[in-house]
Amino acid sequence: MKKRATMTLPKDLSRFSALVKIIARLRGLDGCPWDKAQTHASLRETFLQECYEAMEALDEGDTAKLREELGDLLLHIVLQARIAEEAGEFKMGDVIGAINRKLIHRHPHVFGERKVKDVEEIIHNWESLKREEKGAGKSIIASVPKSMPALSYSQEVQHRVAEAGFDWENDRGVIEKLAEEVGELAKAENAAQKAEEFGDIFFTLVNIARRQGVDAEVSLREANHKFFRRFRYMEELCRKRGLDFSDLSFDEQNKLWEEAKLKAPRS
Repeated sequence: MKKRATMTLPKDLSRFSALVKIIARLRGLDGCPWDKAQTHASLRETFLQECYEAMEALDEGDTAKLREELGDLLLHIVLQARIAEEAGEFKMGDVIGAINRKLIHRHPHVFGERKVKDVEEIIHNWESLKREEKGAGKSIIASVPKSMPALSYSQEVQHRVAEAGFDWENDRGVIEKLAEEVGELAKAENAAQKAEEFGDIFFTLVNIARRQGVDAEVSLREANHKFFRRFRYMEELCRKRGLDFSDLSFDEQNKLWEEAKLKAPRS
């Protein structure tokens, strides 16, 4: 019987190279069957899940949880790079080299001689350099991933076209546009038209949020969390008072809601 190969574990597990070696071992001949079976495509859903878990840790301000979730994201990056290396596509060094070159190129005010007066100019330069990297003839919105959450996608494409000068002169125009879209929803005659008008309303709301410096995705996520906390508090009140929430009238439920608004924990 062939003796199983062993690996001497790295002495310092805090080093990036230790993770690279461990992933290589897991993908090796005598490694883990699950890790060896993974492909670029098979990791998509779990990678996205890890991104959301990292976002949740950020929303909660939980640094211990964030540390763990960033580790899970790093695992995915190293594993994807290892799969690519085995297929002869690229190596981890190529990934690191590319991002380093990008950072240097997009920060000429740090690594070069360009002078900037404020953060707005830095952002404008960043977008200009990004377009330069993509080459002439490429759409400025084509590279926005279509698989992004709808609010985030809407915010990003609107930001990019605004950088190119396609934007309202002031907030009043956008507010008037929102009123127009709400009016069109009221006139919608069927489900398809209603769905389309709702989309236009959402799109306009995202535009207003962008102009106000509000991240629409984060704002809605925080509103969801707030509703979750308050509703859970209402349920807890019912449990303590021996009530069945579903048996209460709307007015009674609404009184609980007002109580929850005042007393529900904020985190």
